[in-house]
Amino acid sequence: MSNEAAIGSAGTPERRGHPRGSPGEQSPLQARASFLKNRSWELVIGLNQGACARGGAQHGQNSESYAAVEAEWRQEQAQIHSLGETIEFLRQCHRRAPFLFFNGNTFADVGRTMVDLVFAELSTGRRREVMSAVAHYIAGVLSWDAMAEIVESLSATADWKPGDRVKTLRGSLHGKILRVLKDGRIVWQPDGTASELTALPESLCMEKNTKDQTPKK
Repeated sequence: MSNEAAIGSAGTPERRGHPRGSPGEQSPLQARASFLKNRSWELVIGLNQGACARGGAQHGQNSESYAAVEAEWRQEQAQIHSLGETIEFLRQCHRRAPFLFFNGNTFADVGRTMVDLVFAELSTGRRREVMSAVAHYIAGVLSWDAMAEIVESLSATADWKPGDRVKTLRGSLHGKILRVLKDGRIVWQPDGTASELTALPESLCMEKNTKDQTPKK
C-alpha cells in the first residue's frame, strides 16, 4: 500500500455500494453477517500503531474525524450487513482518516483478514488474490467494478469444458480451453500464440464474456 503523508478529509461517508450480480446469480459480496463483530476498535488502533512503527511515522488521532469514526465503528460491530457493504464501510473509514498516517494500510489490513476467513475454502492462490483485490479497493487503488469482478470470478465454481474462455488469476494472460485431462488439469492456449499450457483449475478463472474475443478490425 502507498504511504500516506497527511491527514485526509473528514467528510461524510458516501452511500455504500452494492454488488451488481446477474439476475438469479448470488454474488459472494451479497453474503450477510456481522463481519466486524470480532474486530474491535482497539484492534484497529493496534494495526495503525504497527503500520506507523514500520513506516517511521507518528501514531496519532485526527481531531476532525477520530471520534465520529470510532463511534460508528463500535455501532457497526453489532450490525448485519452484506460483505460488499462492509468492504465499502472500510473504504469510507480510510477516506475519513481517523488517524494521522497510514489509514489506507490500517483499514485494508482489516479487510484482508476479514475476507481471508470468509473465503477460507478457496485455494491458497485464489484466496490470496481475493484478499489483495479487497485490500486495494479499500486503499483506493482499485475500482469497485474491478474488485467485484475479481472476487466473483475467483470464487465461482467452474464447469470446465473445451472452448471456454479463461484467464490467469491476475489477468495477465487470456485464452481458451483446448481440453480437460482425466486428472482435472486444464490444457489451454493463450491468445495470439500457438502454445499449449497445462494448468491446475485453481490457477485459472472463467472470463465472464465468453463470446468471440477476436479483435475487430
